[in-house]
Parts: sequence; C-alpha cells; structure tokens
Amino acid sequence: MNKRGEQAVYTLSVLSCILLFGSLALLLSYLVFKGFNALNLSLIFGSTPMVDALLLKRQVFDGIFPAMAGTLALIVLAIGAAVPVGLLAGIYMAEYSNAFTRSIFGFLFDLLSAIPSIVVGLFGFSVILFLHHHVSQTLVPSLVVAALSLAFLVLPYIVRTTQIALETVPQSVRLTGIALGATRLQNIIHCLLPQSLSTLLGGIILAVGRCAEDTAVIMLTGAVASAGVPDSLFKGFEALPFFIYYTSSQYTSETELAQGFGACIVLLIICATLFILASMIQKKARHILLYTH
Repeated sequence: MNKRGEQAVYTLSVLSCILLFGSLALLLSYLVFKGFNALNLSLIFGSTPMVDALLLKRQVFDGIFPAMAGTLALIVLAIGAAVPVGLLAGIYMAEYSNAFTRSIFGFLFDLLSAIPSIVVGLFGFSVILFLHHHVSQTLVPSLVVAALSLAFLVLPYIVRTTQIALETVPQSVRLTGIALGATRLQNIIHCLLPQSLSTLLGGIILAVGRCAEDTAVIMLTGAVASAGVPDSLFKGFEALPFFIYYTSSQYTSETELAQGFGACIVLLIICATLFILASMIQKKARHILLYTH
C-alpha cells in the first residue's frame, strides 16, 4: 500500500472515531437536555418519604424506586444464572472439546445469539404458560421467569467471549503452569483465567447491558406497570426499561415525557455503576487467581 493509501486509511479511521464519540456525546447531551429537570427525589420516590421508601415501610406508587429495585434484581438474577454456566461452557469449548464438537456447539451458540429477544420472551412466556396449566396454577410470569429468559438470551455472548479469551492466551503463558507441574485444571484457574479476565469482563459487561435494557423479554415474562418493590421471585415486578417504554408511548403531558427521559438517565447511571463495580471485581479476582493457591 502506497503512502496515499495509508493516509486515506488513517483519515477514515480518525473520522470513524470522531463519528462514534460524537454520536455518543449527542445522545447523552439530548438525554440530559430532555430529562435533567426531571431528576429529583420526587421522580424516584414520588410523594413517599425517602426514608420510609428505603426502609420498605411504605410502597412507592408514583416514583421509579420500585422499577430501579426490580431492574437491579433482574440483572443480578440473570447474570448470576448466566455467568457460571457461560464460563464453564466456554472453558469446555476452549480447553476440552475436540474440533468436531467445537464446530457443532460453536454453530449452535452463534445461532442462539442471533435469535431476536422477542422470540426468547415468547418462549419464556410459552414455557410458564405450559407449566401453569399442567404443573401448578401458582406458576405465572414473574421475576424469576424474566431473569431466566434474559440469562438464556445473554448466555451465547458469555460462552463465546470465554472461549475466545482462553484460545487467544499466548502459548508461552499457556505452557507456564504445565511446565511447573500444574494439572490442567490448575493451569486454567491460575494461569489462563487471570490472563483472560479483561476479555471476560467485556463479555459480562455486554451481558449486563443487554439485561438492563431489554424490554421485549420482560414485557412477556413478568414486567407490569405497578407492582411495588419485588418481595418474591414468583410475582410480577417493575423495571426501568418497561417504565420508559410505556411512559414514552402513553404519556399525556410533557412532564410525563420528561420523567421517561429522567428514567433513561437513571438507567444509564445504574449501568455505569455496575460496570465500575465489575472492573473493581476483575482486579480483585485477578489477584486472587494469580496469588492464591
């Protein structure tokens, strides 16, 4: 490639970065412009005293506090179900499976990742409907159904991220533990996983973001407009994505629309906080895996 071609590629790369960050800045600026004035305690707690709401002494019916609690519970349950299964499946794909098995399961996971979220939600709704009619009528769309459906949705991302992270570990690092007499499992835990944590964290962050923003799945599997703070895994729940959806589609005043934008900002803050916590956990986990024997 001649010098002019290299300059063209460099220019296009810079312009692409500027376009990406410019789009992000424009999106965030628009959200702040439309929703900043709605960011106050009344948006979160409504007319309920903050202390009473936080101590669960009184229900919040005109604020987004129950939706915030439902969103956090949904993310924790979904990620808690998906991460162990996804990590173990990814480790098997990278370290234990043969070429034929890897190609078959790889195709299936890629196919699973391409399934639209509305289909996953409909599947979860169909399963709980079948169980309601044939097993127990107490089984209805609920928080646990929504969480398991979201876990099923994000599972392929975690599996594939784990597999790629382990397969791209340098051969010199891969052979270090074996050369020192470590077993295959010890080598995975103390050598390969610490070197792959940054990539693994990227997959988990992607899964957290998907769980936090998806509306189609929870709309079919348990999210309702008014349920209060979740007190059971087997009841309906409120969630910020669903609140944003029905507020933006059924608002009757500019104030209600501003509350929807305010809820968007709150959801972004929650996701950013979870990403920071994940980064801190990654550093701690890397230290434990490297130096704990």
